[in-house]
Amino acid sequence: MQRLEATVDIIESGNLMSSTSHSSKSASSNKTFGDHGSAGSTTIGGYGELHYNNTDSTNEIDLHRFILFMGHEFSDKIRFWSELEVEHAAVDTGGGEVAMEQAFLEFDLNENHAIRAGIMLVPIGLINETHEPPTFYGVERNNVEKYIIPSTWREGGVAMTGRFGGAFNYDVAMHSGLQISSGDSYAVRSGRQAVREAPAQDPAYTARLKWMGIRGLELGGAVQYQRDITQGTDLTAGSATLLETHAVWSANAVSVRALYASWDLSGTGPKSIGADEQSGWYVEPSYKINSKFGVFARQSSWDNRANSSNDTENTQTDVGFSYWPHEDVVVKFDYQQRDKAGTNDDGFNLGVGYQF
Repeated sequence: MQRLEATVDIIESGNLMSSTSHSSKSASSNKTFGDHGSAGSTTIGGYGELHYNNTDSTNEIDLHRFILFMGHEFSDKIRFWSELEVEHAAVDTGGGEVAMEQAFLEFDLNENHAIRAGIMLVPIGLINETHEPPTFYGVERNNVEKYIIPSTWREGGVAMTGRFGGAFNYDVAMHSGLQISSGDSYAVRSGRQAVREAPAQDPAYTARLKWMGIRGLELGGAVQYQRDITQGTDLTAGSATLLETHAVWSANAVSVRALYASWDLSGTGPKSIGADEQSGWYVEPSYKINSKFGVFARQSSWDNRANSSNDTENTQTDVGFSYWPHEDVVVKFDYQQRDKAGTNDDGFNLGVGYQF
């Protein structure tokens, strides 16, 4: 798409294929703001999505996300990327959020390798780094990458990223980690700190490798380790390891995505309720009928207490379509059938989204 191609052009001008996904057309080739900084190339952009959910558990309309992106190239080797996000339209006692989703500097070491420092999206899975509404099927992001990965997941730290061998991309990072607790049944999603005075007693380490040696095929895997996922607040829990693997295959109008992710948590606390294993998977075939219309189906399963003797597994089947009146604007519909640990949550979702 034009917007994503513009991103690649901007990043390649610094001689690095970055995995950062948000950018748009340069506002000025030599832009300055008052007396701040020197001349350089500044990029602005954003994305957003409005959802209508009508299921057994929910009947609401929500401006789920509004994001503004800004990037700046200080030179052909140093650049800055950022995203400011508003969730659910407003922040008050009922919820909502204003947060930095990304804010990092990138320094090229050479044409194939770079170092990043700041708030970064954790390089795991398919959705966490590339989640603009026109780029994926389904009104809501898939639940496996919501409750197991857990997207959108950002941390503060330092990373090295690059490519080698003509077909391999890699990322290695040391960053702030999760802080889970028994009060949330050790669910990993509840442990995200969003780099807001995040505890740094026990950092996390992430490594990812992707292979794209055949046109239309991507194979990838990632591992993350954290010595104490409770940040010293719970002596009955300790280390945590996340393993993730995925495959994406595209041939003409047909595409298939598949992903599996699993946490292994140590300690008697998580084990006592079956949360020592938290895992999920999904398979999603899709068919692009033409440049404006595509259909998909998705089968998924996830469980944040997979070793529990109780029925805690969630399974969901989704079918639907996306319509792109413009390559950067999408209208979506899907129907879901969900079994939430023995309770149904069926219904439909409508959405509109954009990126620029």
